[in-house]
Amino acid sequence: MELILWIVIFIATFLMMEGMAWFTHKYVMHGFLWKLHQDHHKKDHSHWWERNDLFFVFYAVVSITFFLLWRYDDLWIGLPIGLGILAYGIAYFMVHDIFIHQRFKIFRNANNKYAKGVRRAHKMHHKHLGKDEGECFGMLWVPFKYFKK
Repeated sequence: MELILWIVIFIATFLMMEGMAWFTHKYVMHGFLWKLHQDHHKKDHSHWWERNDLFFVFYAVVSITFFLLWRYDDLWIGLPIGLGILAYGIAYFMVHDIFIHQRFKIFRNANNKYAKGVRRAHKMHHKHLGKDEGECFGMLWVPFKYFKK
């Protein structure tokens, strides 16, 4: 029973992170921390690192904190939560930074229906260079209209 509960918490954490990413992207990145996210929309720099990458660092610290709570405070739920956040971070990095923005030149030829829909939705998000009037703030789950031809 404990293993099933652990797996349920891991999956629930992973799924809830999409909502957290949407909320953070819409209200924090396009809100009061726009200065950190702005260089992701307007490429006015020549270096690989973006201030926007600090959001990855923040969620990594949150994940590590849950690992530490599990390890040193014997809080068993910390492990599946920390792993769920980590798994979402890896998925987000693979889809957003590698697949969409090609920060590493792999997955260039992915051309299935899901890949095309995610690309379309992200393209619509980036057509707005300012912090207002944005759309498609999620990453792994995008509106169905972007999957239509």
